Amino acid sequence: MLIKKVGILFHPMVATTSAKAQELSTFLRSRGIDVWLCSSWETETACEYLDGTDLILTTGGDGTILRASQLALENQIPITGINMGKLGFLTEIKADEAVDKMPELLEGKVWIDERAMLEAEILAGPNESPSKNYYALNDIVVARGSIARLIHINASIDNIPLTNYRADGVILSTATGSTGYSLSARGPILYPQSTDILLVPIVPHLIMAYNLVLSGSSVIKLQIETTHQATISVDGHTNIALSNGAIVVVKQSTRKTRFLRLEPRDSFYNFLEEKLRGKR
Repeated sequence: MLIKKVGILFHPMVATTSAKAQELSTFLRSRGIDVWLCSSWETETACEYLDGTDLILTTGGDGTILRASQLALENQIPITGINMGKLGFLTEIKADEAVDKMPELLEGKVWIDERAMLEAEILAGPNESPSKNYYALNDIVVARGSIARLIHINASIDNIPLTNYRADGVILSTATGSTGYSLSARGPILYPQSTDILLVPIVPHLIMAYNLVLSGSSVIKLQIETTHQATISVDGHTNIALSNGAIVVVKQSTRKTRFLRLEPRDSFYNFLEEKLRGKR
């Protein structure tokens, strides 16, 4: 692919990420590339620069990439992450190798890694906003709010009742998100290109505690029963209050997040243990 315009998103609270973004910008401009820079927290500003962008680079950790995935969604712009965080499951290049690796990106020595996303819709509830679709690269979490009390979640799969979870909440995760919050809740790790959906209860009480691996074609409906406020969290960045009776429907989206990769296609297992131990 021919790269003429690159956007660089950096984590605004870490000085080294903006410095690295400036370093990359200087290099890319020396190669005749049109470059824009923006804080990953200023999404409205970044949207103004997206037209014609061929690639988004991120300097930060996986959280910065999750924000980038929301920006890249509409135009399916590929993303390459420079790891300046702790784990960096989604990032591609080490910070100290970033400039040296840029020529490989520009010369097209890459492959496209497409990742499945989830799509959630809030259908009902007296205090909910009008229906809107939300997209997640990692996970959709329906959980209790600030009050430390269990909520009841009536779950069904493809309109077939599953169970009534009495728990802190339920995680619906993509394969990409299987190394995130889902893993902390003892969910399995899926191969990154898998289209399966994970259903992982959070601290369930006297009820089915099993984690489920669902087909990517599944439609999951979660209905909230609570006397206090619950929440839905989309990739940890979009958080919306839910009241009693709210219904959240989650399915696999037709949209995908696209990554521009330099590492070999089979590198996930090679680096899995190192990344889990925070060594890479």
